[in-house]
Amino acid sequence: MASRKERLPTDTPQTPKSNDRYQMADLARLAGVSTSTVSRALADNPLIKEATRQKIQALAQSLNYQVNQSAASLRKRDIPTMGLVIMGESKQSISDPFILSLVGHIADALDELDMNMLITRVTPDRAKNFAALYETGQVAGLLIIGQLTNHSQLNELYDRGTPMVVWGARMPDSHYPVVGGDNFQGGLLAGQHLAQAGCKRVAFLGDIKHPEVQLRHAGFVRALTDAGQSFDPRLHMPLLFGDTALRAAIGQWIDQKIEFDGVFATSDVAALTIIAALQERGLKVPRDVKVVGYDDIPLSTHIHPTLTSIRQPTELAGRAMVTLMRQRLQNTDVNSITLPTTLVARESTLL
Repeated sequence: MASRKERLPTDTPQTPKSNDRYQMADLARLAGVSTSTVSRALADNPLIKEATRQKIQALAQSLNYQVNQSAASLRKRDIPTMGLVIMGESKQSISDPFILSLVGHIADALDELDMNMLITRVTPDRAKNFAALYETGQVAGLLIIGQLTNHSQLNELYDRGTPMVVWGARMPDSHYPVVGGDNFQGGLLAGQHLAQAGCKRVAFLGDIKHPEVQLRHAGFVRALTDAGQSFDPRLHMPLLFGDTALRAAIGQWIDQKIEFDGVFATSDVAALTIIAALQERGLKVPRDVKVVGYDDIPLSTHIHPTLTSIRQPTELAGRAMVTLMRQRLQNTDVNSITLPTTLVARESTLL
């Protein structure tokens, strides 16, 4: 007779809906046995009684349960593969120097642990598909760069048991672990620097629908308020990339005689475009307009004028993401990590 620990329920659960995904722990709970018993039964381990094996295998078949091959690989100490998902609204997102730097440091950190990496880029119209990388067993977990406006979906994905770590902003109701720079502090530093440099009308370049940009904007506005200034909504440009759009917006401000003497761009790529657009219209940086970027990409020091920027520690970020993923795969509780941001002053704000 089977022990009480291995006794199976008499009623077979109904077949799950297509969007449900059962874990081995669910089978163990339904069967009234340990997860190790389920694992051994599904692997036809002779240490498990034949009757128990057959019953567990029948239960798994009725639930359409399939063994996650990546998880099985981890248990066997094989080399796992991590899925690196880059969420972006355009092809430029994956070629952005900041993204490339972060990807490189993630790859270095994985290589030190003898882990492989599979990269995919996801646009908003395909955001529902990238979870299949894990659910089909192609990867052992997901490292996701960028939240865009998919915060709720990322919560749902994590709640389904997907091992994942996200580069982005820590949201108040976030379920998933996040590694990110201190975006509020970054915006605060940029606003304080421009105010101290004598700017009275500062433009903000960034789409605040994105969590990271929203925090940078909040810090920026706080800095202006503390300096006794108010932010003119007409000087908010909700753009991230797009050379043509940025140049057109700058030209429109100049043509409409909307005064501004400073610009805070929430990416260095956009800041460099802004500097070029201003110079094309005869304005000098920093004499007429001072410009602060974000990320501190290497190119910031190789253009003229060199770009003042908010630095994000990409090497620390890559290592932190991989460390949290490793802890998650070892079933260790993980906490989000906020990394420091600093301002590097250069010629674009210094006369």
